Amino acid sequence: MTRSTNVFETVKDYGVAKQQKAFANSLILAIFAGAFIAIAFVFYTTVTTGAGDAPWGIMKLAGGLAFSLGLVLVVICGGELFTSTVLSSVAWTQGLFSTRALISCWGRVYLGNLIGAMLILGLVLLAKMQLLNGGAWGINAMQIAQHKLHHSWGQAFALGVLCNLLVCLGIWMTFSSKDILTKALLLILPVAMFVSSGFEHSVANMFMVPLGIAINAFSPESYFMAHGFSANAFADLTWTHFIVNNLIPVTIGNIVGGASLIALAYANKPKSTVQHTTHTQKTSLSLPNKITQGNTIMRNKLNQLTVNDVMQSDTLHFTADHCIYQALALLSEQSLSAAPVVDEKDQLIGFVSEQDILRLLWSEEYSSELNYQLKDVMQTEILTVDIMQPITTLLEFMVVDKEKLFPVNSSGMMISSQYQSYEQRLKLASAQHPSIYPVVHNGKYCGLISRKALTKLMVKQYQPEDNTDKQAA
Repeated sequence: MTRSTNVFETVKDYGVAKQQKAFANSLILAIFAGAFIAIAFVFYTTVTTGAGDAPWGIMKLAGGLAFSLGLVLVVICGGELFTSTVLSSVAWTQGLFSTRALISCWGRVYLGNLIGAMLILGLVLLAKMQLLNGGAWGINAMQIAQHKLHHSWGQAFALGVLCNLLVCLGIWMTFSSKDILTKALLLILPVAMFVSSGFEHSVANMFMVPLGIAINAFSPESYFMAHGFSANAFADLTWTHFIVNNLIPVTIGNIVGGASLIALAYANKPKSTVQHTTHTQKTSLSLPNKITQGNTIMRNKLNQLTVNDVMQSDTLHFTADHCIYQALALLSEQSLSAAPVVDEKDQLIGFVSEQDILRLLWSEEYSSELNYQLKDVMQTEILTVDIMQPITTLLEFMVVDKEKLFPVNSSGMMISSQYQSYEQRLKLASAQHPSIYPVVHNGKYCGLISRKALTKLMVKQYQPEDNTDKQAA
């Protein structure tokens, strides 16, 4: 396993999070993203207006750098952008949600982006920005918009593929860092490249082409004549041309470029390089021959399990006034290392372990006449688990210290002075976390879950069904 594996997991979680967002929340974030991209195109239009005899490439680069503001705002300030949301297909390929859920997610984000673009369009027209630089700003906007409508259907599709190839690569790179400035810098060049090269971005076009259509529709003939154009010079700027010849092929191209060429290309999680020694073949589990093929199926099956499916609900628990001697005896009798402390409303108020009680007894020279109760010795700062938490995330927390496994700083740079392989780091990445946790829901105690219970679950998953049947017989 390498750093790319960790990024893959982040992208997968990114997709799940997008799909699970409430409709209203997702729509609002999508509206913001659509507005951010529209604002970026306002910046692009301003920068490229009145360029005159400036070198073509330099002018395009300047415009591309200006437009990169849009993606930076989306990533740093938060937003749901359609062209990056298609990366959620990574999680879809892992069976974490249905095709219907995937399309629903894309649909609401696309709708929100359109609304955001239209809001900025209205504000730009209300501000009469088309009159900037003596009206040259509006002429430039219409020229940009009309140029987009002069592509053939296939050309618009191909430009859409190329565009989102770069957008999604830029977004993918940001997952390798936690530093805000680094994320912004990682986005600038991919975005500047696709914009300066004329690639097509569906959300940007939701703003730019309707802006050209609106300026053309609402400007008097004198406006065009003042700049040496006839009144019908921008006759191609119609809604039919926009939707049929640009928005549809570009949107499809964006999906192919992001969901297929990027997301699906990384769909198979990189395999761990940890080597299994031959002694595993001597265990009583007798692993099935299809274990390699079944890795994905196994993980998907485990991903569907929550703490509620594994926890022990009918377990020992105490009240705060329990005598420490009685509590210690009950823990020993039931072979438990710890138990929760609850109040009369089943609210979790503490957690006590045999170690807590033994430490107190040591401090009192093992006296048998102490009047201490559990409220005097219990831990009140407790790590709890929600009843709906996925089993896989809990198990990962229990057994792996990711800061040791991936020793990087906030910018995503390796901080270890000496190179160690993944296997070496994995051996040292043992998590110093409890092995048993109280389970709560809405503040109420529900049960216990332990590493031992998860171990039994894993053994059951790996036990071949035919072997189980033989044992039962």
